[in-house]
Amino acid sequence: MTMDDFDSYGKNITQLARLALQGKQKDVQVFVRRLAKRYEQIAPELSHDLASLLRQAQAAPEASPVLRRGAVVESMPVDVDSRLSLARVENPVHLEQEPNWSPEVRLKLNELVFERQHEVELLRENLSASRTALFTGPPGVGKTLAARWVAQQLERPLVTLDLSAVMSSFLGRTGNNVRNVLDYAKGVSCVFLLDEFDAIAKRRDDSVEVGELKRLVTVLLQEIDNWPASGLLIAATNHDELLDPAVWRRFELVIRFPMPGAADVRRAVQTYLGDAGTSEHWLRVLTQVFAGSSYADVERELRRIRRQAVIQKEPLEARLRALVAERVQALKRGERARLALALVEAGLSQREAHDWTGVSRDTIRKHQDTRS
Repeated sequence: MTMDDFDSYGKNITQLARLALQGKQKDVQVFVRRLAKRYEQIAPELSHDLASLLRQAQAAPEASPVLRRGAVVESMPVDVDSRLSLARVENPVHLEQEPNWSPEVRLKLNELVFERQHEVELLRENLSASRTALFTGPPGVGKTLAARWVAQQLERPLVTLDLSAVMSSFLGRTGNNVRNVLDYAKGVSCVFLLDEFDAIAKRRDDSVEVGELKRLVTVLLQEIDNWPASGLLIAATNHDELLDPAVWRRFELVIRFPMPGAADVRRAVQTYLGDAGTSEHWLRVLTQVFAGSSYADVERELRRIRRQAVIQKEPLEARLRALVAERVQALKRGERARLALALVEAGLSQREAHDWTGVSRDTIRKHQDTRS
């Protein structure tokens, strides 16, 4: 070994020790991966050993504590004043039925899960599965449900930051609460959900926010950067326009959840009516009636109708008719006319569209003539 080689090895060891002593796990892994690549030609045995150690550290589940299925978390951090737990744990995650998403969203979610299920293969090529993902979209489109679904698919507990417990009248304490939960979640092999992410990751140029909250955003961004490969952090927001610009590049995957289209609404109606089922006629009507609604709206309304049908001992169709009448009454005249036309285009007769909406057949014909 030459003196230059000795100096190079010495610098590498010093840098590795510095990163390890500072607790920068991600940086250590990046540096080890770099060393393994650098020594492939001049020291292949050393390169192989480094790569092997890296694979073991990232792929072995025992490298990080795992919550037993259904286990109670005794070490969960709590707020000093209220003594409330700062996060909620769902373990195991159980979904009553397969969620509804657009094909594009489902494809990206499947990719996220598939990566985590094939970590060993990725590590052999000096790659790692996505550690962080950002879910954006309006309320009720399935973002929180998607995080639960991912945790279920990976058979990991879901740990969710409880903003109501974290937010304190003492701003400094809010920062400590967030840090405590993040430290806890980094030490557990879990899917960690930062729901309502915009509440704690607002733009730092927002003149309304005070210095402490801006410092909290900076700390949060650093924590996301250093999230361990053994865990998966998912942030969800209804208001991505409020997020600090620096947030976006911190996430390896961004999934945008759109409002459901007509085909998505139809699938949701079929799903939430369940075994009760319905005719093609009803599917067309309900698809049009729920146009522009979120998945959550469709689920809430149809579950309510099914409960009422059971309690009132009425046929389901009678309650569905009442539901359509309720929603039609809430529409303005122009919206009613558009609904009537949509029902006709969905295959109903003009008389049926009139019965549902109260819009005259002459008005429906006029709208059809305007369209043509």
